[in-house]
This record gives sequence, C-alpha cells and structure tokens, in this order.
Amino acid sequence: MAAVVKDTGEIWARLFDHRPFLSGEIKFVLNEYEEKRSDREVERLFRILEHVTEIKETQIERVKLVSDIHLPTLNANLEVAVSMCNRILEKEENHRLNTTLIAKQEIRKTEWENFIEDMTHKCGKIDTAFEEKEKELREFYFDLEKKLYLNQ
Repeated sequence: MAAVVKDTGEIWARLFDHRPFLSGEIKFVLNEYEEKRSDREVERLFRILEHVTEIKETQIERVKLVSDIHLPTLNANLEVAVSMCNRILEKEENHRLNTTLIAKQEIRKTEWENFIEDMTHKCGKIDTAFEEKEKELREFYFDLEKKLYLNQ
C-alpha cells in the first residue's frame, strides 16, 4: 500500500508540478534579456525616441504647409469627380426608367421567341420532307433493282 501511495505521489508530481520546467524557462528568459541583450533594448528605445522628437520638431510643420497647399486642389478635384459620377448615375437611372425602351425590349424579346419557334417548326417540316423523299427514292431504286434483275 505504501508503494502505491508513493507511486501515486510521483505520478502526481510529474503531471501537475511544473516548477522544474518553469524555473528553467525563467532562467532562460532572464539570461536572454539581461545577459545577452543587456542594454541594447534600452538604447533602441532611446534612438526611437530621438527619431520621433526629430520628426515632431521638423516634419510636422512641413507636412502642414504642404497639405495647406495641395489639399484644396485635391478637394476640388474630388468634388468634380463626385459630381461627374452623380451625373453618370442620373443618366443611367434615366436610361433604366425609360419605359419606351423597356417596352421595345419586351417586344423584341417576344419577336425573337416567335422567330425561334417558327424556325424550329420549319426545320421540323424540312426534316420530315427530307425523310419522305428519302423513303420515296429508296423505294424507287429498290424497284429499279428488281426490274433490272428481272430483265436479266
């Protein structure tokens, strides 16, 4: 019984006690950031801060001036483009709302359907006439062959 309790304790420790693994990971992270990288990260942060302040002091005014110069023309061009798009949309809507055009489209559609029906009907007539003629010709030539054999 004591062996079973001891084995159960070992199994529990292996499954649920993560301290050995965590201590190794903590040592690795500390080694990575404190010893290998030392102050590189802090130096990088200071350089980034210097760049940001330089941009803030010199570039913001320049960007404001350039935007003040170019944004009104850009805005005007965009307004012209929007008005052109609106005119195109109005024309498209007028075109779609044109009832005579829609009525003529429906008429053409029914005419096309009637044309297709008529053509299929005519093709059927031609096929039947062809079959009848073929049958007549077969009979004619069959009779000719009979007469030819009788005369021999």
